[in-house]
Amino acid sequence: MARKQGSHADITGPRLRAAALRLFARHGFAAVSMRQIAAEIGVQAGALYLYTSDKQALLFDLMRDHLEHLLADWSPPDAPPEAQLESFVRHHIGYHLDRPDLVFIAYMELRNLEPANFAVIEGLRRDYEDQLETILKRGQAAGDFAVPDTKLATLALIAMLTGVTTWYREGGRLDRETVLSIYWDMARKSVAARSPDGAKQG
Repeated sequence: MARKQGSHADITGPRLRAAALRLFARHGFAAVSMRQIAAEIGVQAGALYLYTSDKQALLFDLMRDHLEHLLADWSPPDAPPEAQLESFVRHHIGYHLDRPDLVFIAYMELRNLEPANFAVIEGLRRDYEDQLETILKRGQAAGDFAVPDTKLATLALIAMLTGVTTWYREGGRLDRETVLSIYWDMARKSVAARSPDGAKQG
């Protein structure tokens, strides 16, 4: 017997979030209705409320899950600061290139979060930034990095690394590994890290 329109027997949380993600990334959070999300899955809008309280909750869940997984997916290797920085750079770019829609939403839809949700997301973002700043502080203390302001350097590096998602396309002129290597070289030089032969980068 065919499933009737409006049945929610095969809705799952992941399917609902995936549909919301596609639509938010394509049209923007403000332009998407719960009815559109329901149509994307093939059910009536009322069925969605068994899985989420509202559209705001969907946006918050997408952002929170993205940042929590990002935080859990990388930990600094037991290595000198320069090796930790390289690990961070390569992981950050690779992780974000695999999730362009989530990256877009995480940065462009912050303005649409309610204050309490915004505070949670900002806290997670600070936790992630603190991981990079800790590396820079270690390198600075060891004399490997020349960073006048570690907080400013942290924000600048993250902005540069995340920016790859705005232009990179698989199959383009540069393959992913080449991009990772070039960006690591730029990141190393931006903090005046030592080159592999021990000389200071200008």
